[in-house]
Amino acid sequence: MLKLYGLSNCDRCRRARHRLEASGQKVEMIDLRRLADQGGLEEALQHFMAHIDWSTLLNRRSTTWRGLDDAERLDLDQTRAVALIKAHPSLIQRPVLDTGTQVLVGKAVDDWPA
Repeated sequence: MLKLYGLSNCDRCRRARHRLEASGQKVEMIDLRRLADQGGLEEALQHFMAHIDWSTLLNRRSTTWRGLDDAERLDLDQTRAVALIKAHPSLIQRPVLDTGTQVLVGKAVDDWPA
């Protein structure tokens, strides 16, 4: 089963889910905010970063990113980025698709394998 991480109110996440389900894939949708509230975000981040670089995961074009202080945005490394993401799960580039063997992040829905 594919795992699709995103936000329940994110249009790109909903489109990705519908496209994958239309192609016959079984998809488990995981809301990142709910996952953070339940304490599972850190484990998910570790899994994501085993497959991709932290800088790919961080959405620097989001409203949340623009709302951060300059001090929070400067001189980022993996440790500081993970701390920011844990504090603000909406900083994750969405959607994130975990196929079991690879993690795809924020790609256009049409570029994902069906």
